[in-house]
Amino acid sequence: MSAYSSFPLRSIQDIRRFESEATLEQRISARSVYDLFTQAAARHGERTALTMIMSGAEDETARQMSHRELLGAITRTANFFFSLAGNRPGVAYLLPNLIETHLSLWGAETAGYAVPINFLLQAEHIADLVQASGAKILVALGPHPALDIWQKAQEVKRLLPGLHLVQVSPPEVPIAAGALSFADGIRQQSADTLQFGAPGRDDELAAYFHTGGTTGLPKLVAHTHRNQIVSAFGGAVLLDLDEQDVVTNGLPLFHVGGCIVSSLSVLMSGANILILSPAGMRNPLMVQNFWKIAERYRATIIGSVPTALSATLEVPVNGDLSSVRFGIVGAAATPRSVAERFTQCTGKTLHEILGMTESAGLVSIEPAHADPVLGSVGLRLPYTEVTVRRLEADGSLGAPCAPNEIGVMVVRGPTVTPGYSNPERNDGTLSPGQINSGDLAYMDEQERLFIAGRAKDMIIRSGHNIDPVLIEDACLAHPAILAAGAVSQPDRYAGELPVCYVTLRPGASVSVDELRAFIEPRIAERPAWPKKIHIVDTIPVTGVGKVFKPQLRADAASRMVREQLETLFAADAAAIGIDVVMGGKRGMDITIELPPEQAARRAEVEKLLEGYLFDFRVIDR
Repeated sequence: MSAYSSFPLRSIQDIRRFESEATLEQRISARSVYDLFTQAAARHGERTALTMIMSGAEDETARQMSHRELLGAITRTANFFFSLAGNRPGVAYLLPNLIETHLSLWGAETAGYAVPINFLLQAEHIADLVQASGAKILVALGPHPALDIWQKAQEVKRLLPGLHLVQVSPPEVPIAAGALSFADGIRQQSADTLQFGAPGRDDELAAYFHTGGTTGLPKLVAHTHRNQIVSAFGGAVLLDLDEQDVVTNGLPLFHVGGCIVSSLSVLMSGANILILSPAGMRNPLMVQNFWKIAERYRATIIGSVPTALSATLEVPVNGDLSSVRFGIVGAAATPRSVAERFTQCTGKTLHEILGMTESAGLVSIEPAHADPVLGSVGLRLPYTEVTVRRLEADGSLGAPCAPNEIGVMVVRGPTVTPGYSNPERNDGTLSPGQINSGDLAYMDEQERLFIAGRAKDMIIRSGHNIDPVLIEDACLAHPAILAAGAVSQPDRYAGELPVCYVTLRPGASVSVDELRAFIEPRIAERPAWPKKIHIVDTIPVTGVGKVFKPQLRADAASRMVREQLETLFAADAAAIGIDVVMGGKRGMDITIELPPEQAARRAEVEKLLEGYLFDFRVIDR
């Protein structure tokens, strides 16, 4: 039985019973994230905590660290950061997935606070995030033949000369001038005692995570120790984790899901994280050998994002998966076809997770002991509240919705961030202990949560949040562009891809290729580079002059479907009707109308559109 509950949690009634039997304070004695590692080391000291796979090759010997060793290394790292910058320093890092990344994250949260940063961002934007966070230390991967992280770190140091720059490198790579060695720095510190007294705790700042809103003022979400502890505990409870578990984690450790449910929940339970190479599932060899790796290390939970899961399912399941209990998937909506194929190929169930940076990485989980319902992101975490409320005409939130009625998801409880680093961003979104998510959702009669779309305009590409303003601002900087609107286009692999619509100033001209060459260097995140740019005569606007994005999303979906149909019907695709209606329980309904001469190919059309995150039907004209 679970380390956290005397009975399996399958339903909302079970969660309420679990809450009624003990208070949150009675269940969680930890006051700081560091306490979680201290407790895990005391209970499971010699069990493996981290297994680092570097390449994914079949003959590779993994680097491993026990829970006792992990606690000592976190203590050393926290002491090192304190020695550099004094009391409660902010520590930013630009690191791929490594054991040193875990040490930097948890050591920073112990000594002060962590600032995980996406190393794919451009150096100027990284510098903006570091400066906005108040971090005094930057930990970065040293010179590497395949990654430009160190070049970016040096540029950030040039822009912010007061930073302490710490280099993570293997012993054979020399330490650059002006940098400090991470390995040497922690080696000189005590592994037994924190040199600065007590770590941060309770409602003190543990981390700043950056999220969508990557233009203008940096958007940094504060996490307290209590936020992360309660979120990680909820993940451990609903996934029924214990010290026997081995959980694969290919998510980057600048992603809140990779840090909390796929790391902190696992480590606090005494379990083992299988780190799937520095590049995660972007490593082709990792994808190719994934099932053999799961067999070799006796993985019990397969964690992934939809795009990576889809890629691994293209490889025949050639490993013994008898140790696997189930799979978990999150960071983006999961196509129904991917979930069905996972169960078909592995014989295991797939449990969806819904996370938000503003709720310390978790909102809901399909519990380990429940039978997953396709499309559902499960049940709320214990000791939290999730409601779906009606959206009124004036944009305010009204009464709770009835079962199966679509409204706006609101999260309340101890996982909710105290706010953004810039308090101006809290307005309309955050109030004490509560967040208006902006997500359109509904609950069924059993209070399972389903996401139906987004009331806000965020584009989510393979779990990566993209603020459309980032793309629009880059377009509007071009002298030929009068107006711009960036939206998501459905994609079978990534879930969504960014596309952009622009109109030209009177008398101006620019080609798509010229505009692309202009905007891409101005967009801080490569994933935000628009897949397509459409130069159009007009962009639809609302009554108050704002770009009407639902119409653009519908157009983008229609164009994508038309392109797909052309692969089947060539020029004859022009005769096929496509009607896109925004709304419904998956955010978009598409009707394909086949003319009589093509009606016999309905099954081909249906197969062509499987796996997209919209509802569709194929009818005869």
